[in-house]
Amino acid sequence: MTNYLLTLRYDGRNFCGYQVQTTADGEKRTVGGELKRAVLTVFGSVEKLAGCSRTDSGVHSTGYCVSFSAEKKLPEAVVIRALNANLPPDISVTDCRYVSDDFHARYSVVSKKYEYRIYTSPTRDPFKNGLYLHFPHDIDESLLKNACRDFIGKHDFRSFMASGSKITDTVRTVYDADFYSVGTGEYVFTVCADGFLYNMVRIMVGTLLDINSGKIAPNAVPLIIENTDRSSAGHTAPPDGLYLCEVRYDRF
Repeated sequence: MTNYLLTLRYDGRNFCGYQVQTTADGEKRTVGGELKRAVLTVFGSVEKLAGCSRTDSGVHSTGYCVSFSAEKKLPEAVVIRALNANLPPDISVTDCRYVSDDFHARYSVVSKKYEYRIYTSPTRDPFKNGLYLHFPHDIDESLLKNACRDFIGKHDFRSFMASGSKITDTVRTVYDADFYSVGTGEYVFTVCADGFLYNMVRIMVGTLLDINSGKIAPNAVPLIIENTDRSSAGHTAPPDGLYLCEVRYDRF
């Protein structure tokens, strides 16, 4: 058996996230479902097909990772071409490599990096619809950059987890968080951590935007973390501008 690691890019607007979902009405359209069909077409059968994380409906990725094992050992470049020939246009395989038998796309992760894209035009841009958050107000970049520093470190991020989540271990280490301009009226929030809670990044973004709007005090993030209470944090930003952009592993 050969163990493969794929890197994908996908536009999440027309997907119900990555994880395969089957309901009474049939299978929902997911990135994992489309990829599984393509992989089976190319390899015939596979084992241990696993994504690096779950992603919500509407969330995008520029660096999502998937691992699987197959009896066929095909050249990496052939795998990329063959899978892309069998995938819909909103998913693309950008890299393929052989990995050790004990490698797992989810359990071998050291850290993940997300970014959230925002634009502040007074009017909506149809070409950014679903790919950025439209925020029709001025943004104080310096204010939000300073607030981001309070996310960094090992903390209990329960306040930044969606209500109703069943996760019990809510301690995570954030290695870096930043907010900066990438052009006229366009901003990006980036955060890298050893793991993320359900809706954690989107609640971080909502909290920053509530700080920008004056609904939350500029220096409130440490107290919000200390409270470990979802109601202390800001609103949950929509999935539109969220991208999983990098997954790091301990062996390459």
